[in-house]
Amino acid sequence: MSQLGFRVLPINKRPSQQIIEAFSDVVTPHISDNMSRMSAVGTKLRPYHKSGRLVGTALTVKTRPGDNLMVHKAIDMAKPGDVIVVDAGGDQTNAIVGEIMLRIAQKNEIAGFVINGAIRDIAAFQEDTFPVYACGVTHRGPYKDGPGEINVSISIGGMIVKPGDIVVGDEDGVVVVPLEDAENVLAKVKKQQKVEEEILASIANGTVDRSWVNKLLADKGCDDYDTN
Repeated sequence: MSQLGFRVLPINKRPSQQIIEAFSDVVTPHISDNMSRMSAVGTKLRPYHKSGRLVGTALTVKTRPGDNLMVHKAIDMAKPGDVIVVDAGGDQTNAIVGEIMLRIAQKNEIAGFVINGAIRDIAAFQEDTFPVYACGVTHRGPYKDGPGEINVSISIGGMIVKPGDIVVGDEDGVVVVPLEDAENVLAKVKKQQKVEEEILASIANGTVDRSWVNKLLADKGCDDYDTN
């Protein structure tokens, strides 16, 4: 029988490489819009790397705030393309990852880190394109005692993350797409991309239709004294 608080589980189902690649050229706002704007972590997690997008398979870690024992285990067991997503309670007292863990993760071809907690050695991250999203920075190091669990469902800022879900990050933040919804969300995102490309083209050529603004206000009973 497994011991609650000290469990290391597998990822039972993974997205195909084809679906991962398909999400590599879409932006987080489009994904968020097509998931009813309810599947992002908000402004708490911010990118700390120099540049570059994050796309990969969620390998989840639930750990005691300030402790990274199970994060080390996750780095060792992750497959190339995995994103290590850590719920450390959002606490910023102790750093969960630093430069040494960054270098090991790069060597293991891990796709990136999402840390609901703090990091340190920030200069190493800011000079690199290895994606890392975190709540903040502190020089104080972590403990390595546990407890912690790997590949269990976690929650970060109200966003549920399950092992095997698709993680996408860019300059606007991080969003997680449930594996079972990935193809449906992707199809909607592609449609929105096309619509927005047409809108941008109409702005450029001066044919953009802005009548919807006044129509929406009129429908809400707004008095309009604009004579322009």
